[in-house]
Amino acid sequence: MARPYSQDLRDRVIEAALAGATARDVATRFGIAPSTATRWVKRMKETGERKARRQGHGGVSKLDAHREFLLAIISETPRITICALRARLLAERSLHVGAATMWAFLRRERANAKAQPHSLAEAGERQSSGFSC
Repeated sequence: MARPYSQDLRDRVIEAALAGATARDVATRFGIAPSTATRWVKRMKETGERKARRQGHGGVSKLDAHREFLLAIISETPRITICALRARLLAERSLHVGAATMWAFLRRERANAKAQPHSLAEAGERQSSGFSC
């Protein structure tokens, strides 16, 4: 992941733009992308915020609201697969999530689930339900 620009550079870019230069001219002068300068200046004008925001995902998952539901399923069916969990979410909660989202949730919860179906019956069940992993 790229490192954030220094606070000194942010301050100089914002000050130059507030002094009357266009964000594009300021970006060229300081060697940053015009979209970056525009975003910094816009945020300064709208909120007064100058500091870099935290990089990366905020740690909130759309599965957090369904935590108890998912953990109950896993405790009832310890050998359940990721695909089966996703199918249950879609069928019972109308929530479609990717396999990576499910893996990240399970890793964070330290819960176990299988990656592949453990039986041909389960694989056939998925196909007949119209859900595809």
